[in-house]
Amino acid sequence: MGDILKVGKYEFTSRLIVGSGKYPDFKTTYDATIASGAEMITVAVRRVNITDPNRENLMDYFRDSDVQLLPNSAGCTTAEEAITLFRMVREATGIDIIKLEIIGDTEKTLYPDVIETIKACEVLAHEGFTVMAYTNDDPIVAKKLEDAGAAAVMPLAAPIGSGLGIQNRYNVVFVKEAVSVPVIVDAGVGCASDASIAMELGADGVLTNTAIAQAKNPIKMAEAMKHAVIAGRLSYLAGRIPKKPYATASSPTDGMAELL
Repeated sequence: MGDILKVGKYEFTSRLIVGSGKYPDFKTTYDATIASGAEMITVAVRRVNITDPNRENLMDYFRDSDVQLLPNSAGCTTAEEAITLFRMVREATGIDIIKLEIIGDTEKTLYPDVIETIKACEVLAHEGFTVMAYTNDDPIVAKKLEDAGAAAVMPLAAPIGSGLGIQNRYNVVFVKEAVSVPVIVDAGVGCASDASIAMELGADGVLTNTAIAQAKNPIKMAEAMKHAVIAGRLSYLAGRIPKKPYATASSPTDGMAELL
């Protein structure tokens, strides 16, 4: 219907992004991704092979598909580490659209280090990368990332892998209002309804990994996420009715006296 997600120079018809971690094998990763209808799959290049042709390589599974690999810097804790990693990945693969992820608390919350993220974003954007930046749900930080050159901001909805769903709906709206680049809700989605809620709040997209990969049936959950994102987007575009404290009759009462 022409509802295109634009991230820098890239365009996508799907607003769902999936991850590649926590699956039992690359075949299941591929099957779930195709079932989801996603056109981007994020890959932790420190943990999943996409550069060594002599070992099983995730890129081989998606080579004949329309799915864009989105390398991420999971495992990096400084701007310098992330910058070096992405330079190496681009040299090895030619991929220049990236998910910038720098973790400040590696032990418990996996919350991002937003200061290091902003520093890395400035350098990588200047070097021509299309940067999708993982961040907390702070509209001030989101704006600073946009000013640093981010092509999309990716606020968490809840801690990574927690499955807690959207914990602060207001902040999703505040982030959306603060920036002009796409807002992709990332981390914390646990089921399809969570994805739909994020989209109804006005998010431009949703990224989910654990909710699909560790579901009892990843393929079915992937398909559920696909439809949830579509439904949430359509609901947002349609415009919900205002909330009221009292009931309003569905059928008009005007003219009832005449009938009686």
